[in-house]
Amino acid sequence: MQRTILHVDMDAFFAAVEIRARPELALLPVIVGGAAERRGVVAAASYAARRYGIHSAMPTATALRLCPQAVLLPPRHEHYAEVSQQIHAIFARYTPQVEPLSLDEAFLDVTGSERLFGSGEAIGRRIRQEIRTELGLVASVGVAPNKFVAKIASDIDKPDGFVAVAPDQVQAFLDPLPVGRLWGVGKVGARVFERLGIASIGQLRAYSPRLLQQHFGNFADQLWQLAHGADERPVVSEREARSISQETTFPRDIDDREVLRAWLQDLAAQVAWRLRRHGLQGRTVQLKVRLADFSTLTRAQTLAQPTDISDEIRRAALGLFEQRLPRPLPPLRLLGIGVSGFAESHGGQADLFAAAERERQSRIDAVMDQVAERYGRGSLVRGGRRGPG
Repeated sequence: MQRTILHVDMDAFFAAVEIRARPELALLPVIVGGAAERRGVVAAASYAARRYGIHSAMPTATALRLCPQAVLLPPRHEHYAEVSQQIHAIFARYTPQVEPLSLDEAFLDVTGSERLFGSGEAIGRRIRQEIRTELGLVASVGVAPNKFVAKIASDIDKPDGFVAVAPDQVQAFLDPLPVGRLWGVGKVGARVFERLGIASIGQLRAYSPRLLQQHFGNFADQLWQLAHGADERPVVSEREARSISQETTFPRDIDDREVLRAWLQDLAAQVAWRLRRHGLQGRTVQLKVRLADFSTLTRAQTLAQPTDISDEIRRAALGLFEQRLPRPLPPLRLLGIGVSGFAESHGGQADLFAAAERERQSRIDAVMDQVAERYGRGSLVRGGRRGPG
């Protein structure tokens, strides 16, 4: 059965939500990120700010040097999560098969919904219009037979884009695109392709798989499959998922350990908040990094007790980052944290002092959730925390 997959990606989501609350900022360069003096990084930039070369994961200090007149706002992740829930409520009108990738993007499998609501293209247009009309936000949508092609389609005409790729048009759609559009191809891969004289996906498709493997090793098969528009991964809804994770892909490879630590702390806070929102606790914390040479590394730690506490997840992730990754640390393209091994309640008999400390940390999280929702995440931080927000 031919699947119909949508990829919905909110345009400059954090910045757009802030501009919606303050319409007077609509034409100004807006940056959402941590304070420069705390080695904060950019979490999102409006399209007006992007014209100055500002992008996510850039140190805030660098962004402000590029555009001193930019309006810098602290992230309000809990507020963005609430808006994200409103967006997901619109998705739920059309399908229960929704796989969130982050607060601002998701895959939807609408294969089983087409009899009720029309074609995938019609469903995508309705969702996009309802997000605009009801929430005052702009989404770009890609419609395709699989996740890989749908994600490229949503990105090809941003902002406010809509691209539908029919099953018999997948190869015609992919072939002219730069080979850098393939997942996992960063600067290093681009240089390899340049040496091989491969500029487009169509040229890659005509290349010998055997020779491709000589240059890319185990990654060659994935490149070959993607170049042919093949992606069999199903859409996995959050209810079906065995873990909750948050990750970010950097526009440029990063080897600054302080910037990476800042992102780790913020990712840990987002994962912990999502766990608390779903009433879940997890025992295993996983760190995921993708290197510039295409390889992906995962490191995991099993905790003594299941947790939804931000500080415990943060400390586990930072420990994995500091102790379990190669040294010197190569540049990273992607950084992520996940928590799995869900349990409904804490197990085992905890030490009384440890239990008291965990209770204190839980109360801190509850207070920070409330304060961050009302005033923004940057208004209150834990002692010693230096993160994007």
